Amino acid sequence: MSSAAIDAAANLKAIKPVSELWKRHLRLLGLTMAAIILLFWRDGLAMADTWWNVSTYNHCLLILPIIIWLVQQRREELAKITPAIWAPGLLWIAAASFGWMLGEAAGVSFARQLGLVMMLQGVVMTLLGPKVVRGLIFPLFYSFFLVPFGEEFVPFLQTVTAKMSMVYLGWANIPAFIDGIFISTPTGYFEVAEACSGIEFLIAMIAYGALVSNICFRSWLRRILFMIAAIVLPVVANGIRAFGTIYIAHHTSTDFAAGFDHIVYGWFFFAFILILLMAIGWPFFDRKIDQQMIDGDAIEHKDFLLSRSGRAKLQPVAAIIAMAVIVVAPVLWTSALAAQSSPVPDKIALPEVDGWERVDYRPRYDWQPRFDGASHQLLGRYRNMANGAEVDLAIAVYDRQEDDREIVGYGQGGFDPGTSWSWTRNLPAPPSGSALQITAPGPVIRDVQSYYRVNGKLTGSASVVKLETLKSRLLGGNQQAVAVLISAEKVDEAGPGQAMDDFRHALGPIDKLADEMAGLR
Repeated sequence: MSSAAIDAAANLKAIKPVSELWKRHLRLLGLTMAAIILLFWRDGLAMADTWWNVSTYNHCLLILPIIIWLVQQRREELAKITPAIWAPGLLWIAAASFGWMLGEAAGVSFARQLGLVMMLQGVVMTLLGPKVVRGLIFPLFYSFFLVPFGEEFVPFLQTVTAKMSMVYLGWANIPAFIDGIFISTPTGYFEVAEACSGIEFLIAMIAYGALVSNICFRSWLRRILFMIAAIVLPVVANGIRAFGTIYIAHHTSTDFAAGFDHIVYGWFFFAFILILLMAIGWPFFDRKIDQQMIDGDAIEHKDFLLSRSGRAKLQPVAAIIAMAVIVVAPVLWTSALAAQSSPVPDKIALPEVDGWERVDYRPRYDWQPRFDGASHQLLGRYRNMANGAEVDLAIAVYDRQEDDREIVGYGQGGFDPGTSWSWTRNLPAPPSGSALQITAPGPVIRDVQSYYRVNGKLTGSASVVKLETLKSRLLGGNQQAVAVLISAEKVDEAGPGQAMDDFRHALGPIDKLADEMAGLR
């Protein structure tokens, strides 16, 4: 028998055991991932619902097929790598499980969903080993794009778009005045609304840029530069889009400009930006079309660091037991604390305020704070008996916070993006509170001061509310939460600030009022 035939036979004998080993590890991987998805099905279903029903995240529907395709690209080379159960992978699962627990305690869906994705990543690390993870490093971490994120940047992007539009309008010699995210020109009054922030295109472009950077580039410098372009270009382009709409309205009509924006910009403009990005990057692509994404032989035989780290192995039964304990323990802990009672009064009423009288609530434009799932909600108007100034008071009480019953969150509070009200700007915060200005058609301008009482803490910060909620739900503190909102419409150039300050002082300590509403005093 020739030496070539002997080598081929030896290779065949080596490949067969590796193939059988892969089958065992993949079966174990599939069963474990299915069990985790079943245990955290609510978070998985919430993610899928967001992908399908929220246009900002429709691109996430493509992420899973892309990940499967990325794995298929590496399949032949992965087959050359020996999978192994790897103990350090449990650390990633533990971090993910702890993050999920924090998200569950604080009522932060992003943290729970991120924790779920990281748990699945950790299962891959634990059951396939560091060498396989090296081969799957990009598709494994590309799965982070399955987690919906970015809505919190909408106000910032609205502001950036409005300011860029003002710069372009100045270059075009069109007189304009900016007030927050509202721009006035001789033609009309324009709002850089949430839909005009460009967040949908920006998030999709970041995911697309990451994919292209991996597939088309080998140089890390070129990858970084391409990602910078993928972020900067859509932001600048969105400013041009907003300017173009105002420019067209200035020379035609607002109705024509609105139709032009939806038809031309909506369908063609961002497609052009995508083509432009690829045209910029094309000359610098440095990965050949037929080049393998990974080198299985090099990973299996030549990577000394991975060979040493692969020694930290576990038996399959021990690995499964360890993963089960790590994943299930936070679920049991949060469930036990959630079972604690946190009653609130059966009925509450707006307080009497010295120097102020209750009057009918007749706003110039209807305003109603949004607090989904609140146990009690109150809204009333007060008039200063000395000078006739009018101020509105809203109170929301929760016996506890749960999924879809968070006191703070996107769309919750004094500004409801689902109505005709639009965020204009944040105002200087009062002591232990926050303040913002919103605008309705008319325009009708309204200032809103918000105070939250959670776990014995009075604050206007959503982050502090989440932190105190987390502490109370992890350590067993008071679960009740109360929001107190003081608001007034702008009726003159001076604004409602003084009237709201007078009312707040007459109202007395807000923390005491909040505790009384929650039945804690």
